[in-house]
Amino acid sequence: MTAASIADARNERQAVAVSCARKYHAMIRMLVVCAAAFALAGTAIAQAPPAQRADPRSVRLRGDRFKPLSYDEMTPAQKTMLAHLLAGPRAGANGPFNVLLRSPEIGDLGQEFGASTRFKSSLPQKLYELAILVTARHWTSQYEWQAHHRSALQAGLSPAIADAIAQGRRPAGMQKDEEAVYNFVSELLNTKHVSDAAFAAAKNAFGERGVVVISAVTGW
Repeated sequence: MTAASIADARNERQAVAVSCARKYHAMIRMLVVCAAAFALAGTAIAQAPPAQRADPRSVRLRGDRFKPLSYDEMTPAQKTMLAHLLAGPRAGANGPFNVLLRSPEIGDLGQEFGASTRFKSSLPQKLYELAILVTARHWTSQYEWQAHHRSALQAGLSPAIADAIAQGRRPAGMQKDEEAVYNFVSELLNTKHVSDAAFAAAKNAFGERGVVVISAVTGW
């Protein structure tokens, strides 16, 4: 190997080393920029104001036999229950709460129980809504049906299943998990008893916790 070729090889190695060093430093700068961007984003999120909650004085309750209460008419216990409703996952007081406010100790426990069945359920949303529709149809509860029919369809329940329930018919073509919920709720409401077969199907599909959740949703 001649002196010229040795020099050329040395120069090539130096060029490769310089190129690698530049790429390394460029990568480091990019990582630093990304870290700074994430830090700024985190700061912005941390500094963002909390979601705006309704002013309790602006809440307009609905009622008929139970006159809608205004905030100024409420007792301290009623105001506490209203504050819990506004601070909770509902962030409002729509529903039966004008009535439940008449007994705020029971009403506050009731709204917390209802929120647990709705927002902390171990059931998939579609099946939770299915249980409600079966219950609403059993009691011919128009408000409950109207409030949850759309939610059930949005959660993926077949319109044909909802229509059959509305007509008082057993739906055809239910999936296995849907059938487990339908049978359990129907038996509980119609016979005040759940057969071993319906219990086992629900337990196998959703576990013991799921059985309790289905019972709670039906009762609430």
